[in-house]
Formats: sequence, structure tokens, C-alpha cells
Amino acid sequence: MLGFRAMFKSCISLQKTLTNSSITSFITRTSPSKCFAGFQETTKICRRPPGTSASVITNHLKNQRVDEAREVFNQMPYPDVYLSTKMMSSYVENFRLDEALELFDEMPVKDIVVWNLMIKGCANCGNLEMGLRLFDEMPEKNVISWTTMINGFLKYGMIEEAKVLFQDMPVRDVAVWNAMVHGFFANGRVEEAIRLFEAMPDKNVISWTTMISGLDQHGKSDQALSFFEKMVATGVKPTSYTFSCAITACANMGDLWFGSQAHGHVLKLGYVSDTYITASLITFYANCKQIEQCVKAFNEKLHPDVAVWTSLLTGCGANAKHEDAVGVLRDMIRLGIVPNQSSFTSALNSSCEMEAVDWGKGIHSAAVKLGLETDVFVGNSLVVLYTKCGNVRDGITAFKEIIDKNIVSWNSIIVGSAQHGCGEWALAFFSQMAKAGFRPDEITFTGLLNSCSHSGMLQKGRHFFDCLRRSTTIQVKLEHYACMIDILCRSGKLDEAEDLVNKMPTEPNLSIWLALLSGCRAHSNIELAERAAKNIFNLDPHSSAAYVLLSNMYASAGRWADVARIRQTMKRIGTVKQPGRSWITHKGMHHSFLSSDKSHPLNDEIYKKLDWLREKLKAHGYISDQRFALHDVEDEQKESLLWQHSERLAICFALISAAEGSTIIVMKNLRTCGDCHSAIKLIARIVQREIVIRDSSRFHHFRDGFCSCGDYW
Repeated sequence: MLGFRAMFKSCISLQKTLTNSSITSFITRTSPSKCFAGFQETTKICRRPPGTSASVITNHLKNQRVDEAREVFNQMPYPDVYLSTKMMSSYVENFRLDEALELFDEMPVKDIVVWNLMIKGCANCGNLEMGLRLFDEMPEKNVISWTTMINGFLKYGMIEEAKVLFQDMPVRDVAVWNAMVHGFFANGRVEEAIRLFEAMPDKNVISWTTMISGLDQHGKSDQALSFFEKMVATGVKPTSYTFSCAITACANMGDLWFGSQAHGHVLKLGYVSDTYITASLITFYANCKQIEQCVKAFNEKLHPDVAVWTSLLTGCGANAKHEDAVGVLRDMIRLGIVPNQSSFTSALNSSCEMEAVDWGKGIHSAAVKLGLETDVFVGNSLVVLYTKCGNVRDGITAFKEIIDKNIVSWNSIIVGSAQHGCGEWALAFFSQMAKAGFRPDEITFTGLLNSCSHSGMLQKGRHFFDCLRRSTTIQVKLEHYACMIDILCRSGKLDEAEDLVNKMPTEPNLSIWLALLSGCRAHSNIELAERAAKNIFNLDPHSSAAYVLLSNMYASAGRWADVARIRQTMKRIGTVKQPGRSWITHKGMHHSFLSSDKSHPLNDEIYKKLDWLREKLKAHGYISDQRFALHDVEDEQKESLLWQHSERLAICFALISAAEGSTIIVMKNLRTCGDCHSAIKLIARIVQREIVIRDSSRFHHFRDGFCSCGDYW
């Protein structure tokens, strides 16, 4: 033990040694018995401080006025151990360790409670060196002293030091065994935790609960439930927290039967009013897609606790009940239950899934009122919401407001910038990320490669891809290859793209060949497209995307016999082309349109506005590009089919419904055709509004006759 301590002291130095300390000299100079006798003689008349001073000090400490309490304390001639301990405890709680140590050093007599308090204070304040020094100098140690020092080591991941101290303990109670098991789990040493638990001479409910929780948190939910069964079989009565951990394990496994049984026991034992139990039950039923049971568990008792409401909110979102999720947040606020970071994050995620940016802005406003807009989790959700819903500038503003950014923050803004074709912004954010000391991960590189693809930055794309392949910490995945192939194809390097596919270390998947096929369409390379399509059909004979891309290429080239052959094949094997669909969100409601759609309640007004736009476009010299009319019909019918594409109908709806001058944001499930792209540039100039179109590839921002993609998409 002495050798271990000498080694420890020589290896770490967390803080400078306390100056003017007389701890060691005092202990070596005076024996504890003499010291205590002298102290009794001095204070036999006034053992406790006057009641008034003591109450004043206690009141100051209760209200966190530590300095005022110290002023009163300093005026007392003979403060006793009790009051000194309270002062030191307050210093430690406020991380003012030096002042606590100074007061500790001045105490003429220190009982074991004070020693243990200071050891724990040193550990909590990060000064383990001083904590170990005090531990060594203690005249007498009890099991709490040993356990406190062991917990200090475990807190900072010093497992081996904790193990040595644990072995040296003269007597071990169940609490220190539990502390070691918990410490092993907290530091990822799962197998050691299991072995130590099995070796425990005595186990209590805390021991079993620690095992159940630790195993579940490390992805071993099935083992956690097995230990729960063993615990019940041994006659140990679970606490409410034990049930909460077991139900959480059921939630992670999706074990509806086991969780329902646990719910039944909870009801019998009267634990249903416990906040953690209710939150766990709501999450459990939500994960098992039992949303009715989820609501029923919530309604078993009206909880004022934010954790329970947040569990319901998150559960609704997990079951695609996004409007209900936002409604839960509104009810929370209406009832005076203050949402936390998780509440806002879940509600923002639901708004994002609904593409309801107006609802998201309302939630953002509520978060600002509570000062949570700078929280990293709320901020990250805001960045994703705004960038996915077409407001990249608002996304950047939300990103800048985050105080303590993490890797998710940087990835979100880089990926968001890439989706909007803002390649230079993405690279600038990446540069700032590197300066802030963050290392890129696989998501970062996906965002960077996408930004290069959408912005035509071939050499930058090659640079990032080469960096990725040289990395020893990041694995190159198929999506990275797909991005690089897309970059090469968009830049006209089709042969290089095909060569990269053939030299991949793993077998290309569907997305790789589809990226190559899509690139062939942009450059009308039918020969390479047919080779790519052959590989796609070998992997998936029913790939509608491949059939449609190949058919469109034949149609653009006027090869109508080949178009007919593709369509007959699709009909024979039962493959259906996904229809082009566009939608717009207005006042929280989705309005969806198909090509030539006449089903909308405002159909007459929409087509009237469409005819008005048609005349305006012709006056501006617009001529439809019939290469994008993919049917073998007369030219006049081709023009009519092009003119009634779904995104144009959605734009007309917005023009007659949305506020004058507001930005029009349209979502589309397929790639925008070239003719629509040309037409919408002119429409934006005619109506003097910004029009944002998100297709399957990226966001297009149309303004004053131009598009943010620079006609490169």
C-alpha cells in the first residue's frame, strides 16, 4: 500500500500544494488525545456558540450567503466542531476548496466526520492528490473514509487505484461493494462489474438495481431482465427505482409481455404515483408502438413532473404522432409545467418531421423566453429544423447562438449548408470547427463531399475523399463512395467514376450504381447508363428508380421503342413508377399536388393563377423545353403536361394563399426537371418573391431570375 501511494503521489499533481498548511505538522506535533483534552479545557464553559450567532450563520448558509456567514463565524471566540463543519461543507459545495482547507487546518480538533467531509470535498473539486494526502494522514479511518476515497478514484476513471484501495480495506460493507460495481459500469468495465457482483458476500436491493441499470445502459437489456428475475427469485423486494430500470430495459428490447407484467406488479405495490415509474412506462409503451397504453399510463395519475410530460411528448413523436407531440408541449406550458431541454428538443424534432416551420418558430420563441435557445441540444434541433425546412439563414443564426457546441452542432450546420448548395459556407464552417479543436467524423465528411457535389468543387471533393481514405480513425463507407461518384459524374468525369466503382474494396450497392446511372442521365451517356442499369437489376430486379431513369434517357433521346419496352417490362414484373408529388405547408396544414391535379378545393383559383403565369412567362420569352416531356405525344400536349407539373401547382396555391411578399417553400419527392427549373427562375422574377424548392437532390433558392444552384444540380 505504501508503494502504491508513493507511486500515486509522484504521478499526479492536480493542484498546487496548499500554502501555509499546518495539517501534517499539527498531527505529528500533538497526539489526538492531548489535543482533545486541551480543547475540552478551553471550551468547557462555551461548548456550543451562542444561539443567536449560530442561527444567523445557519440562515446565511441556507441562503447561499457564504461570505456573510464567514464574517459572523470569524467574530466567534470559540466556534465548535459542528459549526466549523457546516462552514466547510458550504465552501466545498461552492467549490471553494482552498477556503475549506484553510478552515480545516485551523480547527484544533477534527473528528472523523470532518475528515471524511474534506476527503469527499477534495474529490468533488477535482483535487484527488489532496484527498489522498488527507486520507493518509487520518488518525483513524472508518469504512466511510475508505469508500469516499474509492468513490473519488472511480469518479475520475482511476479504476486500478480504486481496486488497490478496495483490496486493502480491512472491512468491506455492502455499500463499498456497490460503489465498486457502479464504478466499473460507469467506466465501461462491464465484465468486471458482473464478476465483482457475483463475488459479493451480501447483496441488497441497491446491488441488484445497480446491475440491472448498468447492464441495460450498456446494451445488455436481456441480461438486465435476467438479473431482475433472479433478484425476485431470491426474495429481494424491488424498489420503485428497480422497477423503473427493469421497465426501461423492456422498452429498449421492445418486450411488451415482460413490461406489461412489470406494470401489473407496479400497480399492485402502489408505485404508480412514482415519477420515474410513470416516465419509464410511457417510454416503454411508446417504444412498443402502444400509443393508447402510453396515454393510459400517463393518465393513471396527473403528474406535475416535467420528466413524465416529456416522456409522453417524446413517445408521441416516436410513433409519428407529431401534431399530438406539439400539443403536449402546449398543454405543459398552459398548465405551468416548465419544459426542459428534452421537451423542446422532442417538440422541435416533431415540427421538423411535419416540415411545420411556423410551429417550430413558435417553439423557438418559447425556448428563448426560458433562456434555452443557447442549450446545445435545443440549438442542434433548431439548426436541423430550419435547414431541413428551407431556412438556411435562420439555421445559421440558431447555430451561432449555441454556447457550448458539440460535434453534432458542427455536423448539422455543415450538412445543412450542403443541402442548400452553400458549399463555401460548409467549408468555412469546417475550418472553424477545426480551429475549435473538433475532429471530423464520418458524418462530417459526408456533409463536405455533398457540399462539393452540389457546388461543383471537383478538386476539393478529391482532396476530402483522399483525406478520408488516408484516415486511420474513420472508415470509408459506401455513402462516401456514392458522394464521390456523384461529384465525378456531375463534373463530367464518367469514366473516372466508373473506374472508382470497379476498384471499390467492397461490392457496390444499389445507391452506388444509382449515383452512376443518374450521372449518365445528366450527360446523356446511354451506353454507360445501360451497364449501370444492368448491375442495378442484378441487385434489385424491381428497382423503379433505375427503370424510370433509363426510360427518361431513352425518351430524351427520342428512342420511343425503348421507352415502350421499359414500360412493358415494368408492367410485367409489377413495378410502379413513383408519381411526382409536391406539397406545401400553410397554417400548419399540408397541401399536396400531383401533376395535372384537379382535386384541391381551390382548384379553379389555382389554374386561373397558372394561366396568368403562363401568359406572363411567354411575355418574358419563355419557351418550354420539350426534352423533359417524357411521353410520345404531340408537341402541344407535351407543353400542357410540362406546364401542369406538381411544383407549379403548389407555387400557384402559395401565390393565392400565403401573405404577399413571403417566401414560398415547396417540397418535392422527385428531382425537379430542367424545364420547371427554368420556368421557376422567371416566376420568381415576375412575382418578386423568393421561391424555395426542395427536391430529392437539394434545395433550390430562386430569386430575381436566378437559382442558388447556378444551374448545377
